[in-house]
Amino acid sequence: MSTMRKSEGPAASGLQVLQPGGWPQPKGYANGMMAEGRLVVTGGVVGWDVAGQFADGFVAQVRQTLENIVAILAEGGARPDHLVRLTWYVVDMDEYTTNLKALGKAYREVVGTHYPSMALVQVVRLVEPSARVEIEATAVVPR
Repeated sequence: MSTMRKSEGPAASGLQVLQPGGWPQPKGYANGMMAEGRLVVTGGVVGWDVAGQFADGFVAQVRQTLENIVAILAEGGARPDHLVRLTWYVVDMDEYTTNLKALGKAYREVVGTHYPSMALVQVVRLVEPSARVEIEATAVVPR
């Protein structure tokens, strides 16, 4: 039997984290999310600025990618705490795993302490040759 816990904070009302009973508590993500409301979806977002210049280094690109996602969400009337899913595409899994502490810090500074369902996939390359990461986001704005 699964258990549900309400996502923390009044801003995330309407979102529920799905955590099956007896499963270990995930760190930095949720196993599942449930929400009702208006859907806001991004395409694959990369770590470039408004001039199309990529941030220098993996962690810097992740930070810029997350900032870009937050900007897109805002255009749809959503906030980071409305996120229900992030799918990360990286060109080097080792680059991700060796930078976990810095990535966690950048994530919390941009997104906060809301951790939606996430998937991480290593790919051969991304469309933009300079991109080290691409992230798709799904948010649900509660009614």
